[in-house]
Amino acid sequence: MNALIVSNLTALLPAWVVMHAASLIVVTPLLSGPIALILSRGRLAWAWALVISVITFALSLVLYGQVLDHGSVVYAFGDWAPPLGITYNIDALNVLILLLVAGMGVLSLVNGLPSVLREIAPKDQAPFFAAFMLCLTGLMGVTITGDAFNVFVFLEISSISTYVLVAMGGTTDRRALTASFNYLILGTIGATFFVIGLGLLYMATGTLNMADITAHLHTHSEDRVVRAAFAFIVIGLGLKTAMFPLHTWLPSAYAYSPTIVGTFLASTATKVAFYAMVRFILGVFDPGSPFSGALLEIVLAPMAIAAMIICSVQALHQADLRKLLAYSSVAQLGYMLLGLSMGTAAGVSASLLHLFNHALMKGALFMGVGIFGLQYGIRQVQDLRGLGKTMPLTAAAFTISGLSLIGVPLTAGFVSKFYLITAALERGWWWAAAAILASSVLAIFYVGRMLEMMYLREAPKAKGRTKKAKTGNVPLLALVPLLILALANIWFFFDASLPKGLADAAATALLGGGAL
Repeated sequence: MNALIVSNLTALLPAWVVMHAASLIVVTPLLSGPIALILSRGRLAWAWALVISVITFALSLVLYGQVLDHGSVVYAFGDWAPPLGITYNIDALNVLILLLVAGMGVLSLVNGLPSVLREIAPKDQAPFFAAFMLCLTGLMGVTITGDAFNVFVFLEISSISTYVLVAMGGTTDRRALTASFNYLILGTIGATFFVIGLGLLYMATGTLNMADITAHLHTHSEDRVVRAAFAFIVIGLGLKTAMFPLHTWLPSAYAYSPTIVGTFLASTATKVAFYAMVRFILGVFDPGSPFSGALLEIVLAPMAIAAMIICSVQALHQADLRKLLAYSSVAQLGYMLLGLSMGTAAGVSASLLHLFNHALMKGALFMGVGIFGLQYGIRQVQDLRGLGKTMPLTAAAFTISGLSLIGVPLTAGFVSKFYLITAALERGWWWAAAAILASSVLAIFYVGRMLEMMYLREAPKAKGRTKKAKTGNVPLLALVPLLILALANIWFFFDASLPKGLADAAATALLGGGAL
């Protein structure tokens, strides 16, 4: 079914678009940013950004079709063959992320227009959407490039634009400025570590092409310079990923940024950084070397467990809804990191599957919180009282996504947690399986707090809260993407073939010697 849809789409597009889809998926949003900037009206800039995002998503579907047909695709710029020329590589690992980022870009823009019109000053709305498109460009570039230095370049494009997007929340909450500054400082430190690691890699191998680096490292994997490069790159990407305990920038950035920014970042930014970590640890360096194996098992696994437990406990004590969800995100990143640290195909596949599912559930949760805020100015957990009755559709979608976060059966979250536990038991890591269950129990409590407020508490006797809200009272632009993501959390329980198939193929290629 997926192949049929992609095939029909490809048939409708000009041949040159299909041929150059790999470059267009980055060039299109990059060139659209300056155009959005010169548009004077916010709605016009939004419409332009939405059209470009839809085109970008269509291009990601074209690339998905090429991966289905060929397994992997190498696009060489200017017909310069690698390693001399810069290439974009598309395979099972990154096409999953391309689909996710482009799809969430579309849904975030649709959902976010009402909140942008309220939270961003009219004169700043066009620049806001220009920065949004540059952020999308950077995330797509990090995901698709096969050049190690270009990963750094695109990572900084996405990061710098994100600092601006977060700071624009200062119109309604001055704390956004401090959050953006903290993000900038830690993001710059992470970028510095990463680029130092790349410099050491270049010194050891004489190339920046990632496939060529891999070939060189087969004979130099135990070199001290390579080990230092490995450490710098992992720390740098760890800061970008918000890997515990390097996550301190994330809660405030998610909590005080504009609503649309929190939604988009929670479902894409850390996922792309985690993808880059997977690509370097397993795809560039030798995962079978003693040094890499020790890092996975002795360093990353304990950090993953700590994130799952400690950040879940921190979420329990948050009064601010978006901070609660932010700490939950760090805990969920612990699940992904745990799957990676297992160093097995089953663990990596489960990690990538949870990456995909977490984007769906957390995107929906942030959208739900955004709609609650749009209607009633809600920011605190206690303010959710009675919303199950006054906003039944939004509350139902929020509930489904919360249950998926816990890992309740019939939701996508259950599927990825099941595969993570299975992979841990196959590895003999019973303690990791126990930690997954313990973290899920903690999620019951902090998600349960929100649901209890919505369904078991009476709405306060304030104007507009005692009457049952009709669907028409909530902007359809905000509601429809939330419902789509909520239904996706159910759909991918019954049919996870798309993300699971790509995750399996990527994990097998990374650890089983297949071609990426």
